[in-house]
Amino acid sequence: MEKIVFNGEYFNLRDTLNCGQVFRFFAAEDRDGAYFVNSADKRCLAYNDGDNAVIECESEDRAYFENYFDLTRDYGAIVNAATAQGGVLKTAAKLGKGIRILNQNKAEALFSFIVSQNNNIPRIKGIIERLCAGAGKKRTFCGAEYYTFPTAAELAAKPLEFFKEIGLGYRAEYIKCLADGFKGTFDEKEFSALTTKDLKKRLVAIYGVGPKVADCVSLFGFHRLDSFPVDTWIEKVYRENFNGTLTDRAKIADYFVETFGKNAGYFQQYLFYYKRSLEKEGK
Repeated sequence: MEKIVFNGEYFNLRDTLNCGQVFRFFAAEDRDGAYFVNSADKRCLAYNDGDNAVIECESEDRAYFENYFDLTRDYGAIVNAATAQGGVLKTAAKLGKGIRILNQNKAEALFSFIVSQNNNIPRIKGIIERLCAGAGKKRTFCGAEYYTFPTAAELAAKPLEFFKEIGLGYRAEYIKCLADGFKGTFDEKEFSALTTKDLKKRLVAIYGVGPKVADCVSLFGFHRLDSFPVDTWIEKVYRENFNGTLTDRAKIADYFVETFGKNAGYFQQYLFYYKRSLEKEGK
């Protein structure tokens, strides 16, 4: 077992995991503030301990989780760039400075965000876990069982009825068609080689993928920072804090990318977290 200890000034596990970019994490019942985090066929235990963030994982998975949590990137510089913008972004960056954008398994991100559309977080997490339990492989970590995220081949082997039975509703056909369309293999290199513009075109061409899902997959699956998912919270920020008048979410996304440039994806998370936190506090 490996223990990765990292300066926690710009790494808050709770804020990072609860910011809508990932769904396969679970509070560790016997460790206050700790989370089991699943990605593809791997699992780690992650938590903040004083001034540090700590990741416990199998020795062979150390490099994977160092990349997954984006530990080589200078988030201090990103936060400084956000605060230099002033206004609401400065406030948002100070509040959410511990948020990191994860480097998720790309196929998992694509399937997961299709599940996420018009859905709430608890239900998304439940469906994905049933998907893993029904089509993935059972593994153990620290004596606890978990299931791997199914490969495209494992999903393609399941009948449409399986996807309906786990609660996917109308999304069942989307997931089944996508898995079948890959013919058992998700070609990560094919998608990764595309420009962001072409990547989004390729994603939107998939049955069941709209612009919002394409933006989420681009940012949270492929770390394309010239992506800016627009949901209800970002729309509220746009209207209330940027005095925006556009109504088309795709155009709102373009506005933010043009405004924030190379850091747009990071700034999206700060603004999302800020507006949602205010709403929860009733402000």
